[in-house]
Amino acid sequence: MTAPAVQQQTDWTEPGAHPVAPGVHRIPLPLPIPSLHAVNVYVIEDSAGLVVVDSGWAMDDTRTTLERALRTLGHGLDDVAQFLVTHAHWDHYSQALALRESFGTRVRIGRGEQASIEAFDVRRGLHPRQVEMLRRCGAPGLADEIASLPMDRSEQNIPHTRPDGWLDDGERIGLTARGLDVFATPGHTRGHVVLRDAAAGLLFAGDHVLPHITPSIGLETEPERKPLRSYLESLRLVRDMPDTLLLPAHGPVTPSVHTRVDELLEHHAERLDAAAAEVRAGHTTAFEVAAALPWTRRKRTLDDLDTFSRMLAVLEIEAHLDVLADRGVLDAHDEAGVRRYAVRR
Repeated sequence: MTAPAVQQQTDWTEPGAHPVAPGVHRIPLPLPIPSLHAVNVYVIEDSAGLVVVDSGWAMDDTRTTLERALRTLGHGLDDVAQFLVTHAHWDHYSQALALRESFGTRVRIGRGEQASIEAFDVRRGLHPRQVEMLRRCGAPGLADEIASLPMDRSEQNIPHTRPDGWLDDGERIGLTARGLDVFATPGHTRGHVVLRDAAAGLLFAGDHVLPHITPSIGLETEPERKPLRSYLESLRLVRDMPDTLLLPAHGPVTPSVHTRVDELLEHHAERLDAAAAEVRAGHTTAFEVAAALPWTRRKRTLDDLDTFSRMLAVLEIEAHLDVLADRGVLDAHDEAGVRRYAVRR
């Protein structure tokens, strides 16, 4: 098991440039999403210019926080040569695009994100595909709520254009003093990638492996049909690699990727069992199963969650039910536009 290079801050959201390994610093940036607290970006010092993994949400506060942290390292925003982005969610991708407009910084992201990046259209609303999916889950009322969610000015003006280049699975990014290996880890999004510095024992994990929370599955403009199946396969992929330090996008740096992956696999195994039990009890749609299950560590009901969290919960259960159908535990069929599940006889 890898030990942290330095003592981490008690509060991982504390602003600043926090060293995690020689030549690598973690910079937490503010978010307009209170439940996530902050997003970590990682600055890699290289003689050809700074390389930054992920970038933050395109906001004035975020840009200022990043600029101040870089200044403590003796650098400015114009010293960033390239952004390597783990996936296309706005808290990872949008500030890279905004800074590209100011400084011409090169931006690269996983090739699998191309479909969602090119399909995004602010005129369609925030979650058009998820509205369709909720109706298929038997949740028309929730679908209407999501469809009517207002888009604020920051969301309307968010940059969401194409990158300068794509990151490909199996690619090795050669920097002056280190190499970063790119691994496709679909699930959280279809094009999510992680970056591994094997020599230094580091995994830049994005949202694939988070120390305190389980990432959402398939929340994107063009989600794949079976995102949980992909996510579980991606977890096993990184579990089969030698263990490293976990450098997550949300939460503190932690000593072992393997330990957290094992916990995530166990969590999803438990949720699969729980979902199957609710179908055996007579619930036939993803919405009905989600409403019957407890949520968060506080064991809250579905109705206790906010609208956005209820959407995530229902879609997560649909993903679990589809895995159960793939494994032959359940049968699935569509009836009047709603997918229904039953125990396979």
